[in-house]
Amino acid sequence: MRAHIVVAHPEPKSYNAHLAATGREALERKGWSVTVSDLYQMGFDPCERPEHYPAPLDRSRFDVQSEQRHASATQTIPPDVAAEIARLDQADLLILQYPMWWHLPPAILKGWFDRVFIYGDVYTSKKRFENGRFVGKKAMLSVTVGTSEDTYAYNGRSGDIDLLLWPINFSLAYGGFSVLEPFVAYGVEAGLRYSDPAAVEARLKAISNDFATTLSQVEKIPAIPFNQMAHWGSDGRITPDAPVYSPFIRRKPLLPLE
Repeated sequence: MRAHIVVAHPEPKSYNAHLAATGREALERKGWSVTVSDLYQMGFDPCERPEHYPAPLDRSRFDVQSEQRHASATQTIPPDVAAEIARLDQADLLILQYPMWWHLPPAILKGWFDRVFIYGDVYTSKKRFENGRFVGKKAMLSVTVGTSEDTYAYNGRSGDIDLLLWPINFSLAYGGFSVLEPFVAYGVEAGLRYSDPAAVEARLKAISNDFATTLSQVEKIPAIPFNQMAHWGSDGRITPDAPVYSPFIRRKPLLPLE
């Protein structure tokens, strides 16, 4: 089995880098082969731009989808993008390791999606979801956040974690991945500390051990049940008998207003 870990943190000694190394070691102990793309250390350019396409379809204006499709058709995909796609093709499991910044992934990871999930080669209107390029492969998020699990619960002050992770999880599902439930490391305090240093150190050690244990049993991690094509109506809406999964569904009653 093969895994590919994409790391999106600028500091090679960060806790995110540590979790990526921990995950790699846990999978290698299972006999897996693991590759890693550390986006910052690679100098990956997250910005889609004309310079990536030296033989464009149209030199008068830069239309991203047209140029991505043209590069796919002419086998002139930018080398850094082609290399990432090859790693995804070889992997049975993709892990995205990143910190939550302003309730979103770092810009470099969003840019990785913008460029690597290239129109034509990776997806088209007929090559997505259950017909996507990466059908049969699994993907999961491993995310660090600064505050407690309670703050990211339903109606938590920081926002429901399922809502915040929905765009990335859905993008993976769009590409055909079976998306596993995420691993969220809560209370990873960095420059701003709210807890006693000893408590933080113990917490981080426990999270690391938990991540290693989780990946040692990766086959048991449940998949998020996204809706399938069979449950879509002709208007693109979900039919009433669909096994609806959406983080926007209220799982608990709202608190009464005072």
